[in-house]
Amino acid sequence: MTGGKIFLIEEALEYRQKLKKRKKKVVFTNGCFDIIHYGHIQYLFKAAELGDSLFVGLNSDWSVKKLKGEKRPIYPENERAEILSAIECVDVVTIFDEETPLNLISLLLPDILVKGGDYKINEVVGKDVVEKNGGKVVIIPYLDGHSTTEILKRAGYFKK
Repeated sequence: MTGGKIFLIEEALEYRQKLKKRKKKVVFTNGCFDIIHYGHIQYLFKAAELGDSLFVGLNSDWSVKKLKGEKRPIYPENERAEILSAIECVDVVTIFDEETPLNLISLLLPDILVKGGDYKINEVVGKDVVEKNGGKVVIIPYLDGHSTTEILKRAGYFKK
């Protein structure tokens, strides 16, 4: 382990295998988690309730820039990982350096793959892999007004 709940991908995979042997249900979600806010906290706690251990795939700085643009991330990946790891319901944080978490999901094969309500079930990356391996995909309803982009707009971070 690189520190506390922050795992290298290989370490996360090893831990996932231990949980599988103990018949523990692993829940996986992913995201940029650039500025942790109320919507994130509610989402993570609801995701954690679906199983025994919550794994969070965190987009690397490169990945966030690719997805969100040059002004993002606000906080670097190591700080975002530390913040996520401080949340009680999060068991594992692992950083991935790709545009999507498909490879990470394919390695971990979580029992439950969770995304927020801003996604439709057929848009969820890794859905086919998880379902093919007997898992399921769950969409947690989106809390209006609680996205990082909306918060940054209200704060005047983006020019109008």
